[in-house]
Amino acid sequence: MKFLKDIQRLWQWFGRWGQVLFVALVLNSLLFNFGGPQWLRNIAGITATVAGLVVSAKLILKAIRHSIWRLRNRLIVTYVFIGLVPILLIATLTLLALWAMSGQVAVYLITSEFNRRMESLRGTAQFILREPPGRRVERVKQIGAFLSENFPDLKIVLADPQRHTFPDAISAQLPTESWKDATGLVSINGEIHGWVNVSSDRGRIMIAAKKRSASLLANGAPLPVPVGQVPAAVSGWDLEVLWASPTQISDFDSPGSNMPALFSVRTRISAVGRVLLSQKADWDSNWALILIYAFGVLFLVIEIVALIVGVSLTRSITNTVHDLYEGTERVKEGDFSHRIRLKGRDQLAQLGASFNGMTERVEQLLQVAKEKERYEAELEIAREIQKQLYPRQVPASPKLKLTALYKPARMVSGDYYDYQRLASDQLVLALGDVAGKGISAALLMATIQSSFRTQIKTCMEQAAVAAKATGSVPVCNLSTSQLTSLLNQHLYTNTPPEKFATFVFGVFDETTNIFHYTNAGHLQPILIRRGEASLLEVDGMVIGAFPFARYGESQIAMEPGDLLVFYTDGISEPENEYGEMYGEQRLTELLVKNAGKSDQEILDMIIDAVERWTGSPELQDDMTLLVARCL
Repeated sequence: MKFLKDIQRLWQWFGRWGQVLFVALVLNSLLFNFGGPQWLRNIAGITATVAGLVVSAKLILKAIRHSIWRLRNRLIVTYVFIGLVPILLIATLTLLALWAMSGQVAVYLITSEFNRRMESLRGTAQFILREPPGRRVERVKQIGAFLSENFPDLKIVLADPQRHTFPDAISAQLPTESWKDATGLVSINGEIHGWVNVSSDRGRIMIAAKKRSASLLANGAPLPVPVGQVPAAVSGWDLEVLWASPTQISDFDSPGSNMPALFSVRTRISAVGRVLLSQKADWDSNWALILIYAFGVLFLVIEIVALIVGVSLTRSITNTVHDLYEGTERVKEGDFSHRIRLKGRDQLAQLGASFNGMTERVEQLLQVAKEKERYEAELEIAREIQKQLYPRQVPASPKLKLTALYKPARMVSGDYYDYQRLASDQLVLALGDVAGKGISAALLMATIQSSFRTQIKTCMEQAAVAAKATGSVPVCNLSTSQLTSLLNQHLYTNTPPEKFATFVFGVFDETTNIFHYTNAGHLQPILIRRGEASLLEVDGMVIGAFPFARYGESQIAMEPGDLLVFYTDGISEPENEYGEMYGEQRLTELLVKNAGKSDQEILDMIIDAVERWTGSPELQDDMTLLVARCL
């Protein structure tokens, strides 16, 4: 079983491409030994090749990651890329620049020398023509013998008016009379010559010599020009330079026509340098060379010092990181007594000190975390309990449709809403907002809910007893102002003085469509009737703050289509980034424009408008809405 598990682990480690490679290799082996169609062999071979390349690349990447896992190796690689690679690039760029410059300079030197020699031959030809006719042949022989030492394969053809040549035995001809004065390169019988052709009223003369010091490529094919010997290399860094420059070659047989060609040169960097620096100078005058040597030595010394400093800093960094790694491993195992050795007064030492201080506080933080987890668990329980305090279902009514929505700013809320049936033809509505947020507000909200429902239940029980005694229908004559006063006394007696709440409580009579209510310091509910908005009255101050508070009672006749909206300050008081509150006016305008939509759409639109106003996903206060629509 262990062997099979090892095989399975190895199979998974190779991955999908490794599995494909294994299958392809097995298939290749079977086809090689037992035969098979050629197309299948080709597919298996291609598959094995592709999979092998992918697997090799993955293995190389894994090897690289493994090799640079340690910080020391990673820093070494970093130093190589930061320090060594730029130096290599600069050296390569320098060699390339020297190579290109050497080739260009070599072409320039050769072409300059060639042009100088051609001008010298032109002056010689003009000198011969200026001689008296009887002396020209003799001058041709004298000058030809002299120039032959510097111009190999020299040819001189003179028309005076008869044809004379040097050497005497050559069969060279003068160009046609269409040629005028010309100097440069010319192709004569497929061979490249440097030539001078001078034509004047005194006569015509042509001097030509084969070109041997470089090679030419004309029309993409090499011309038969001998190439000079490449200079010997001074060192391994003395590169051979092959350079080319575009030029034009005249056709001896076609006056005025030129062939494009490449003038190529083979030389070495040292050879060009010797030519450029051939002028000797003493150390006092050759200050540029001295500076180059001095900077080279200085650069080498700086590189050695930088290497020593880099190695030292690397060791200090990697040792500290290694100590931190060991420390974290010990802490991971639960050993909080481990301390890191501190060396020096730099940031790394401070980091070690911070780690030691951290391990001293980890245990305390763990205790705090446990307490926080317990607190959050208890808070979650409190939130679930608070959910049970809100009404679970809306009482059915043929005259009034109720819809509510609340969003707590924290896990528990200080807002309160309630509705329930008081009698067969009466509905009770309530909405409250406790000062503050969080647990304390939620506890006070639970107190209000408990007291409110107790009063409602007591009234309903008394009505049931009275109806049983008289044999009539139970009627609960509940006074909203009286119930609000009882809640005020209860909260003032059983809560701290700084705890209070706003509260609005109403009873809707389905037989008369009359809504009796008492508003104890709460935001005025908004009534939307036939496209116009009005605010309900406020009948007293907040509850729970003063025992002597007195509360009045108001009423309003509801009409079909009326929309009555109760809300807490989490709707109207959230501020935007400029400190402006959303306000009752914007809420009223929104309700007037959208009163015809469904109640749930209205609630969603209000919440969305407030959130867009604040521009923050976090609520600034608990948000509660209660919508009553008269049918």
